[in-house]
Amino acid sequence: MALRYKRILLKFSGEALMGDNDFGLDAATLKKVVAQVSALRELGVEVGIVVGGGNIFRGAQIQGSGIQRTTGDHMGMMATVINALALRDVIESVGIRAQVLSAMTIEGISSGFNANQVKKQLSDGEVLIFAAGTGSPFFTTDTAAALRGIEIDADIVLKATKVDGIYTADPKKDPAATRYSSLSYEEVIQKNLQVMDQTAFVLCRDHNMPIRVFDMFKDNAVIRIVQGEDEGTLVS
Repeated sequence: MALRYKRILLKFSGEALMGDNDFGLDAATLKKVVAQVSALRELGVEVGIVVGGGNIFRGAQIQGSGIQRTTGDHMGMMATVINALALRDVIESVGIRAQVLSAMTIEGISSGFNANQVKKQLSDGEVLIFAAGTGSPFFTTDTAAALRGIEIDADIVLKATKVDGIYTADPKKDPAATRYSSLSYEEVIQKNLQVMDQTAFVLCRDHNMPIRVFDMFKDNAVIRIVQGEDEGTLVS
């Protein structure tokens, strides 16, 4: 089957890497994520990844401690680097070239971001993991995903969540909730649906970057998406 999306920006939270643990990384979950990446590469999809750091550090942990918001955000950025390094090694363990590019300068650990170089590396089949968010405090990894997706000329931003799309209500609380197959940017605003944080969403809207929300761990979900099938919810 022909590919609907040739180059993607895959975004998932740090919590997605915890498995059933309360903290840190779960080896089995890392392998599941990388199996999805490997399947995408076998299809010829070019893959950029942004991962959060909430499995290691969250700003809420230090509220009221005297640690400044800017410092806390920098700590969160470093947590994303830890996750990115882990992903890189597991990806490379299955024979795929991968590199961590950090928005923070970390000599000897990661490289910086250069859009033209990145696009060439993606075209050459390398998986690139973008760490440290945007490099600036007060911005989430959702915003980093939107920004990197636009910069690398991705065909779509794929946001992995714990449910298989956007619903009319919380499907865990309301059994009558139904999944939206697709939504316009305007509908998301009107319905006040929390697809991404507002800065990230506005970036995608203003640059006509489609977003698809899906369940990363649903069998073959990401494969179905790149082949153009109805999976999750498309916002465009």
